[in-house]
Amino acid sequence: MRLLPVEPAWRLAEEAPELRWLVTDLWSHDAVGIVGGEPKCCKSFLALDLAVAVAAGVPCLRRFVVPDPGRVLLYAAEDALPIVRRRLEGIAAAAGVMLSDLDIQVITAPTLRLDLEADRRSLAQTIAHFRPRLLILDPFVRLHRIDENASGEVAPLLAYLRALQRRYALAVVVVHHAKKGAAQARGGQALRGSSEFHAWGDSNLYLRRQGDDLTLTIEHRAAPSQKPMKIELAQAGEALALQVVQQQVSSQPTPRSLDERITSALADAASPLPFADLRSQCRVRNATLYERLATLITDGRIVKDGEGYRLAS
Repeated sequence: MRLLPVEPAWRLAEEAPELRWLVTDLWSHDAVGIVGGEPKCCKSFLALDLAVAVAAGVPCLRRFVVPDPGRVLLYAAEDALPIVRRRLEGIAAAAGVMLSDLDIQVITAPTLRLDLEADRRSLAQTIAHFRPRLLILDPFVRLHRIDENASGEVAPLLAYLRALQRRYALAVVVVHHAKKGAAQARGGQALRGSSEFHAWGDSNLYLRRQGDDLTLTIEHRAAPSQKPMKIELAQAGEALALQVVQQQVSSQPTPRSLDERITSALADAASPLPFADLRSQCRVRNATLYERLATLITDGRIVKDGEGYRLAS
């Protein structure tokens, strides 16, 4: 007989252990998850940016710090190996490092099938040998011949990847496509196939393109998510990589309080300002303006002068 481990409730930990990050605020330590989006949304570029950041210990997207760098194991099933190399070189140049200095190991096998026991065994043995900090599989659709819409077929493959994560203490990134015409759906709900994909991820990154704008949405199971942010694929010389778009600082002045708007309008007026003109400039309801005017008169800051108002002398 083999019993499951059991603890009295009062002996359970009072607090969860402090959350650790592989890439701060972007990917939690030892997390499994999805980099998802429609075609031509730079999913592979984002996955490769994660690879360079983790291998080099440099910020991902030039923003998100990597506190504990390490080896990366990558399988790029769709792109020719020279393309993978050129992309990695461009991202490395953007990060200010040399690709030759990075511990990124690329699986060069022509196929890898997670639904075949022999391939699963080979992948596990490769991970056991190289002991990567991060495993990247791009894309999921090239890693099987199952029905992605069938939960009963998808779940065992994701469970296998979860088992690898737990056994070898590594993070797993799977690149996966979004459904066509799912632009209005939330990131996880837009993923193609079974809902198992969304439920599986500890950290998920979703890319969405609207016109020329590319938006990155970050989702975590055990940590607050950041607000969606604009990113872009930028080239500078040999560097070609995604980067966060810096938000333009608004040239509009900071909104002022109603009292400040009232006194400013009266200061600019050559004569007492009628109530209707004040309301037009301050853009508030009659009752609100009457209330503030009464308070300012009581405070001695303005006076009623005939049919209008002026600053107290």
